[in-house]
Amino acid sequence: MDQEKSLSSDYVVVKAQENGVNIFGLTRGKDTRFHHTEKLDKGEVVIAQFTEHTSAIKIRGKAEILTKHGRIESGD
Repeated sequence: MDQEKSLSSDYVVVKAQENGVNIFGLTRGKDTRFHHTEKLDKGEVVIAQFTEHTSAIKIRGKAEILTKHGRIESGD
């Protein structure tokens, strides 16, 4: 598998457990910056993908997160 395919093969599912959950996409490279934001209300779901441009995803608020590594809950 080449590097581009391996960078863009991981998906993350985020389901908001409360209104106002924020999701931030962070860039790759020398300077990490926010490049995309989403705001979810309770019950809304987003499926995000790591790409050659996205190296990290930050989630603020109470949410259920599903990855190939397992299930995680964010927030209090």
